[in-house]
Amino acid sequence: MQIQHTLDGQVALVTGADRGIGKGIALALARAGCRVAVNYQSTPDLADSVVRELRALGVDGMSVRGDVRRAPEVVDMVAEVVRRFGALNVMVNNAGVQTWTPLLDVTEEQWDLVLDTNLKGCFLCTQAAARHMKHTGGGSIVNIGSGCNKIAFRNLVAYTASKGGIEMFTKVAALELGGYGIRVNCVAPGAIEVERTRLESPDYAATWGSVTPLGRVGTPQDVGDAVVFLASPSASFISGQTIWVDGGLFTQPVWPYAQR
Repeated sequence: MQIQHTLDGQVALVTGADRGIGKGIALALARAGCRVAVNYQSTPDLADSVVRELRALGVDGMSVRGDVRRAPEVVDMVAEVVRRFGALNVMVNNAGVQTWTPLLDVTEEQWDLVLDTNLKGCFLCTQAAARHMKHTGGGSIVNIGSGCNKIAFRNLVAYTASKGGIEMFTKVAALELGGYGIRVNCVAPGAIEVERTRLESPDYAATWGSVTPLGRVGTPQDVGDAVVFLASPSASFISGQTIWVDGGLFTQPVWPYAQR
């Protein structure tokens, strides 16, 4: 059986797509033939730059502002995409933030920022997209998780809580929305080299690549390709699942003996 990844004629909305993994997802969807709406909150210049890259690939694109933490803005964002493109077939919930703070020092403001952006934003965007998709024959919703779906990380308590919540939210959403022909899945990246992670460590690629079974870190395109698969007809019977895009990083156990 030939694997079909084509998304010709489809319309996707990717949150937080003005940079990093979100940009990589937007470009991957465009390469598959999808028209893509690039969501941003405060960087219109970056979003417009991504749109130009989409159009250079031969597909239409648009930038759309919206704070995923605010329900009215999310509803308006989805409505604007539908007005412009006439449909919404693929919703990718990528927007996310993190704070690097020990548990005992996390402030209420930090907690609210991370949970509201990552988890509440995923809920609001899923709800708004699904309310449209249920009347138009269904669609695909892909939530972007993390290694924090599975592994607890020190100093990332709010981020880990939000990403663990996204995985379970994905499962519930898949159960409730399946009857409308809406599939909901999660992509959980491992160590992905983007602008933000390079700022974390100048040797990010070498550090994480050395402990990843495949011997390298991931790229935004690696994540984008997984999203394209889940949005495509090839994944038409896949829902409620998490796909790990981590080179095997979070599959390996802690093993105190020498590796051979």
